[in-house]
Amino acid sequence: MVKKTVLMILDGWGIAKDPSVSAIDKASTPFVDGLYTQYPNNQLEASALQVGLPEGQMGNSEVGHMNLGAGRIVYQDLVRINNEVDSGGLASNPELIKAFEYAEQHHSKVHFIGLVSDGGVHSHIKHLKGLLTAAADRGLSRVFVHAFTDGRDTDPKGGRQYIREIEEHMGKTTGHLASIIGRYFAMDRDNR
Repeated sequence: MVKKTVLMILDGWGIAKDPSVSAIDKASTPFVDGLYTQYPNNQLEASALQVGLPEGQMGNSEVGHMNLGAGRIVYQDLVRINNEVDSGGLASNPELIKAFEYAEQHHSKVHFIGLVSDGGVHSHIKHLKGLLTAAADRGLSRVFVHAFTDGRDTDPKGGRQYIREIEEHMGKTTGHLASIIGRYFAMDRDNR
């Protein structure tokens, strides 16, 4: 007899430590409740180190799906880049060196464009700080930051805090704030 297995992924479905604050626990879910009682099941950790993210970092569907069949922790880009920044290895990245050398040889400006927050889904402010430090270590002064405020993966009103934080870092390293735009406009994938 062939035994069948179902891998069921319910994005957004969580197992709450405190059922009193869980919308899922408060909802009527007889079908899923029946699956839990009739069939063997297990729970997976879907955040932080268990899916290759930094401690305290919530997971997301992309990270969860990447880790499901791997049988091991798949370190996400966020962790890999964090490690490069922490170890000083970012400054020795061959592509970054090429870009900096080009800017030096052609007396060009360097532009860093992207999210300025610690949301960690698409970027992290630590990475921009690492880039600015690497540029300063090369003696580059014509460095410009085009900041996208977040408001989706972080507090919708937290943009000022992150802009202040990056300005403080630029004051110690290099860089000028050239432009600020909200993520809703800069990263619009719905053509609104």
